[in-house]
Amino acid sequence: MSNTVREPAIEVVGLTKRYPGGDAPVEAVRGIDLRVEAGQTYGFLGPNGAGKSTTIEMLCTIRNPTSGTARVAGFDVVRQRTEVRRRIGLVFQQQTLDQQLTAEQNLRFHADLYGLSRADADRRIGEVLEMVALTDRRRDPVLRFSGGMKRRLEIARGLVHAPQVLFLDEPTIGLDPQTRAAIWDYLRELRQRTEITVFVTTHYMDEAEHCDRIAIMDHGQVVVEDTPEALKSSVGTDRIALRTDDDELAIARIRERLGVEAGVHEGQVTLAVAEGAHVVPRLFTELDVHILAVTVTRPSLDDVFLTYTGRTIRDSEGPRPGAGRVGAR
Repeated sequence: MSNTVREPAIEVVGLTKRYPGGDAPVEAVRGIDLRVEAGQTYGFLGPNGAGKSTTIEMLCTIRNPTSGTARVAGFDVVRQRTEVRRRIGLVFQQQTLDQQLTAEQNLRFHADLYGLSRADADRRIGEVLEMVALTDRRRDPVLRFSGGMKRRLEIARGLVHAPQVLFLDEPTIGLDPQTRAAIWDYLRELRQRTEITVFVTTHYMDEAEHCDRIAIMDHGQVVVEDTPEALKSSVGTDRIALRTDDDELAIARIRERLGVEAGVHEGQVTLAVAEGAHVVPRLFTELDVHILAVTVTRPSLDDVFLTYTGRTIRDSEGPRPGAGRVGAR
């Protein structure tokens, strides 16, 4: 029996990226370490400006790191960038399809760039179109496609050359919830068919639940990394959210009478406590503040982000339009 240890798909040590700026350089990425095992779906979660896109650009050889090292599919992203590029697929946040070409022509152009033979290109184009349920639209121009169809075609394009690692930068941003769910169905099917590693950045907490492991990034640093369930278990408390007619007084009374620190997040007074259902009656009897509404929730990834950064992603980014959106760039 072989004792060979499988090499990680992505390995990052001390990675930084600085840009010149004013009196001091701007640190977009501040010395992060990552290890993504082959075959995993790995989520990079964080608000705008956290450094997620800069990190993915360094891993995909679009930008050079200021310091540190990164290896993708076993190759150094600076010294062996050609080898890295041959082994990765990349779906950008912004749409990059040629609107005038058909779906098949977009895929064939990509296959030609990667040097696939005509026979291999025909086979791969057929496979990926079937995978994203666009076989019957292969000869239609992309300009006739909906936003969800375009995103599915971009994922197909990123898979044509059979990469070892697929990078998805905000793959469902701007899509409606139903289309977002469908995209993740395709990604799940992809994982079942192949051993590909998927590295995805996202603003959506519910999408992060699909990942095998998650790294939460904030201000250029990875603040915590683990499985979704382990991260939620690490919080170990319920979250109570109140709407009151005097938030400042409510916060002061919660500190004084319950011995718990509270804050205002997303327009509500929030506090983390064990056994939240048992605490709610005390809020009504001990605060002497008019409570308009109260909710109790079990730990979620929102609570994980709040626990480790001191705010929610929505607080970080401000209010944004769009149902179900956590944020937009």
